[in-house]
Parts: sequence; structure tokens; C-alpha cells
Amino acid sequence: MLDLVRTSLHKVLTHTAGDSFLPVRLPKDLARRVNVAIGEPICSAAELERRRAATAKLEQLKADVKAGKVAPAAPREPAPITIYFEKDRNVRQLVRIKEALEARNYKFTELEVDAATKSYVMRESRCKEDELPIVFVATTPVGGYNDVVEADVSGKLATLVFGAYGADAPAKPAHAKA
Repeated sequence: MLDLVRTSLHKVLTHTAGDSFLPVRLPKDLARRVNVAIGEPICSAAELERRRAATAKLEQLKADVKAGKVAPAAPREPAPITIYFEKDRNVRQLVRIKEALEARNYKFTELEVDAATKSYVMRESRCKEDELPIVFVATTPVGGYNDVVEADVSGKLATLVFGAYGADAPAKPAHAKA
């Protein structure tokens, strides 16, 4: 019975008959606005069916979670972390960056820069020549050691590595040298 009233009122509100007549148009417009403001309880039969199907699906998912039938979500793949460095320059900074990343169990790759790579790194990270080593997460430059520590403390590094929803770090540290 209530469904019949809701769908009938929806037909009246959405029908254009009488909309050119001000005493009819104003109350209909007000009723439409109130309906939207309170979450559209007055809706079409198709919308009611869609809402009921969604509610049933949600209840089924909740029951599956309680029963343990839902498979765990696949672990997120971390974004690649690359450390660009120059041979025999700022070695202490490089060691500190590697220690900071290993402390969080992040996998990373070290790349010694040549002339072509160096111009790319300088351009993308907007840094000076003596600011190497520089850490990149995917294509986003993080910066030197101080920037890496700052990003780690603020949580920005985890967001860059695992995305907006975050994730736990990998179980054991590992890195590759190129």
C-alpha cells in the first residue's frame, strides 16, 4: 500500500501537466525539492526495485563476511621506488636513504646516473646537481634524505607507494642494484 502511494505521488510530481500554471507549478516544485532534500522517499517503482535489490545484496554480503565466505582482498602492489645517484658523490646520503627505506621494508632500485639520465632526473625533480641522490616513487620525485624522512613521517611516502588507501609494507626488505 505504501509503495503504491509513493509511486503515485512520484508520477504526480514528475508529470508536466499543470506546470505552466503558477498555483500548480510552485507546490510541485517545492514538493520536488523537499523530496530530494530528504533522500527521495517518493520515487518510481523501478527505483524502489533497484533500492530493494541493493539492500538485499548488501545483506547477503554482510552474511557472507560473517560466515567467512568472502575471499580476502588481493594485496596491493607497491609502486616502484628508484634511487638515482652519482658514483662516489654523497655516499653518506645514499646510505641514509637506503637505511630509511629498508627500515620500512620498501623494495627499491638503485640507478647510477649517466649524462642522459642525469638531465632527466634534474628536470623532473627540479633539483640542483649536488642534490643527488634523489628518490622517485614511480614517476613522482620525493627528494633527498630529508624529504624522504619528512614524507615517511607525514604518511605521504606510504600513500605514494601503496596508493590512497594505504597498505602494509612488504614482509622483508629487498633491493636490487643496477
